Amino acid sequence: MIIVGLTGSIGMGKSTTANMFRKFGIAVHDSDAAVHEIYRGSGASKIESLFPGIVIAGKVDRGLLAKQVFENAHALHQLEELVHPLVAQDRDRFVSRSRARGDRIVVLDIPLLFEVSATGMVDVTVVVSASEAVQRARVLARPGMTVERFRAILRKQTPDSVKRQWAHFIVDTGLGIDAAERQVNSVLKALSSTAMILRV
Repeated sequence: MIIVGLTGSIGMGKSTTANMFRKFGIAVHDSDAAVHEIYRGSGASKIESLFPGIVIAGKVDRGLLAKQVFENAHALHQLEELVHPLVAQDRDRFVSRSRARGDRIVVLDIPLLFEVSATGMVDVTVVVSASEAVQRARVLARPGMTVERFRAILRKQTPDSVKRQWAHFIVDTGLGIDAAERQVNSVLKALSSTAMILRV
């Protein structure tokens, strides 16, 4: 089974691209979705013990949590030390189920794949990208986003130019949905050929 690591900086269209893989019948593990489940489930009480007052109606209030950790490196590290192992457990279960089904290709949607040095868990990396102008327009259109916050987020992420150099494949979403789907299809065709060779 080929494990694909899908990643991309903020505003590049990674979530949309992940859905394209699903459209082509590929199982995708969404790390962000796993975090949301942790915030709603077993992880909520543990996070509350670290950051009192951020659990509202049984789930972590992401806005309140963000205020506590965004510019506080120590607090962010504490949160990551708690959440990352729980996400890894969920991801491992996903991979095991996919392997048991006989899937030839699966996708792990990991926003900070390069930033957390997680490339060792995947066989191939796909970077979702777009021009700086497209990225900026998309991000600044988000509710509550400011130029200062956008710049702060970029400082925490590996530059897109570097990600593109490290990628096995690049999907450029700045060319439109149809063009991006064709690129995803091309990636899958290349990977399917590789998967067939590996099975021989």
